[in-house]
Amino acid sequence: MLAGATLLASTLLGAGPAGAADVPAEFGTDWHDPVTAAPPVDRPAGKSCQVTLAEAQFKDFTPYRGTYTPPKGCGDRWSKVVLRLDGKVKGRQFDRLGYLHVGGVEILRTSTPEPSPDGIAWSVEKDVTRYSDTFRSSQDVEMLIGNVVDDTYTGVLDVKVTLTFYPGRPAAAPADKVLTLGEDNTLTTPRNSERILAEVYATGSGGGCEEFWYLAVPGRAPYSCQADGGPYREVQIKVDGQLAGIAAPFPHVWTGGWSNPFLWYVVPAPRAFDVKPIEYDLTPFAGLLNDGRPHKVDLSVVGVPEGQSGWSAPVDVLVWQDAGRTHVPGKLTVDRAGDLANSSTYTAGSPERVDTGAGHRLTVSGYLDTSHGRVTTTVSRTLANTSVHRWTDGENMDGLDAKWTDDESVTVDGRGPARTTLTRRTYTMNGSTTIGDDARLRTVLTLGDRAAVVETRGGRRTGWSRLDDTVSGDATYTTGVPRDQRHAVGTTSERYRLYGAAGCYDRSLTSVQGVLTEERDGC
Repeated sequence: MLAGATLLASTLLGAGPAGAADVPAEFGTDWHDPVTAAPPVDRPAGKSCQVTLAEAQFKDFTPYRGTYTPPKGCGDRWSKVVLRLDGKVKGRQFDRLGYLHVGGVEILRTSTPEPSPDGIAWSVEKDVTRYSDTFRSSQDVEMLIGNVVDDTYTGVLDVKVTLTFYPGRPAAAPADKVLTLGEDNTLTTPRNSERILAEVYATGSGGGCEEFWYLAVPGRAPYSCQADGGPYREVQIKVDGQLAGIAAPFPHVWTGGWSNPFLWYVVPAPRAFDVKPIEYDLTPFAGLLNDGRPHKVDLSVVGVPEGQSGWSAPVDVLVWQDAGRTHVPGKLTVDRAGDLANSSTYTAGSPERVDTGAGHRLTVSGYLDTSHGRVTTTVSRTLANTSVHRWTDGENMDGLDAKWTDDESVTVDGRGPARTTLTRRTYTMNGSTTIGDDARLRTVLTLGDRAAVVETRGGRRTGWSRLDDTVSGDATYTTGVPRDQRHAVGTTSERYRLYGAAGCYDRSLTSVQGVLTEERDGC
């Protein structure tokens, strides 16, 4: 690996960025280890305890299985629990998708970088304090990063995962219970649940068309990935057949994405190594779920052609309990969904074109009679997607300009003035891939991951934050030739901005031909 250092939760260790004189004319057999501009996980000062969760070399589709034992000397209440994955790989290998389960609970979903012939190393950190209930007792551990190693794809994924525990009181109380779905996707919650949150690690993957679902076109259009409803995808959760939540899936781009791994060798796309779960507040359904019986919870992805696989959507359920009651009764009072609008219009020509406009709305509300009075929770969510997809004959030019919005409002009314959290999520993708007469493939792409959060109490703002993570790249290589004859060049940059009532974070990175040329802090 090149001199310098891997990025540990976005903090570069070791040498700084290279100067212009150090940048090669094209990619060689080695490049800088993967880095991201995302902020590091804050760690408390003082005592800590560490536990190794998994240590394995992934060569095929055999899971690693082990046993987790709680740490000694740090108690069973922690101010923070930090997961760290350290990986290394060399040779030739595709990007691979992986998961880590502790006691059946998915605590990490990740993908891998593609290696250089000389080898790379990378690290991922994640705050997993919310799963503290799972970590308080011994648990089975299962981890898998499915891989293929043969004479061509030689990269063995060497991975170690640890948990570090910091004793103390967390800033926000973690869930009292962390549950998984039982047989036939059933869920049985404690009878005194007063808040229920479902997490869904939804990813389109597997190498088929659903890995690139945002490029799908109606069946009558001449394109390699077709779906009758076009590219619109929506992740739905139902409780006993009733629609309980809707969400826009994040348009992940893995490190071989858009036909051009040279974009991602150093700076990955947003969320590539730390897949964030979709969150659904199911508290309006708590009155129904609190009867002590198993209830059916179903996940589905709208828009996937019938009989076609390619989506994974494991579910964790986090539950907060009412310590003052053994049973918290309640009732679902509103479950109102608007009509799902989805229009994908194909226009023949040169280029071919598909215009898509889609969206959906859902409001659910319910109350609970808790030990501190009646509390009503109302969740409203509005989704929208617009995109323009253009391509030429043979898909030698293939371009997309797309935007997804996912606006969610959660209001909790009880125990004083009503509290509302409004979250506006926006995902963008704008780029194209072209193959010229000289067989040179060029990808130009900009990806955006944005979120604005406003918290109010009694109509007065009590907190706010804004996130803007933007990655842009431009890379070119020769197709149809051995790896050492590709003559690849590429520049990728990322700017990650997070600011609000708690302060400001602003960091930028740029890599050129695999060399890190810029790291800059803006706050």
